[in-house]
Amino acid sequence: MSLIAEILPVQHIELDVEISSKKRLFEEIGALLEKESGLSGAHVFECLFQREKLGSTGLGQGVAIPHGRHASVKKAVGAFIRCKEPVAFDAADGKPVSLVFALLVPENATGEHLEVLSKLAGKFSSKSVREALMSAQTPEEVSAIFSAE
Repeated sequence: MSLIAEILPVQHIELDVEISSKKRLFEEIGALLEKESGLSGAHVFECLFQREKLGSTGLGQGVAIPHGRHASVKKAVGAFIRCKEPVAFDAADGKPVSLVFALLVPENATGEHLEVLSKLAGKFSSKSVREALMSAQTPEEVSAIFSAE
């Protein structure tokens, strides 16, 4: 099983979610992780929001990887949201994002944090992967895309 697949269970994947802003997106990620992982939605939101203040986590090409470290996180956890309509994200290329992978790691997980971010950036750099994620019909299909090495 790939590192990404280990931290992204199928129940952490939502497709075609109606999101109106970056703030609303972080609230949705917080609600999803609260429901599925027992993390505080408010803590998730605050963690992602504080990291975003340091600079946009929008990679470009319609992709963002909001991420952060938090004391309440015991092991790395991910969530994937495909937005129904692209959301303004202050990405480097100025384009809005539709594909969002949120990553939360324990406060002291520097190496793991960087390894997962690197793998995600590599995965998202592939146009065929981005296209597959945009056309996936089910969370299981998305999971299979992230599981492929």
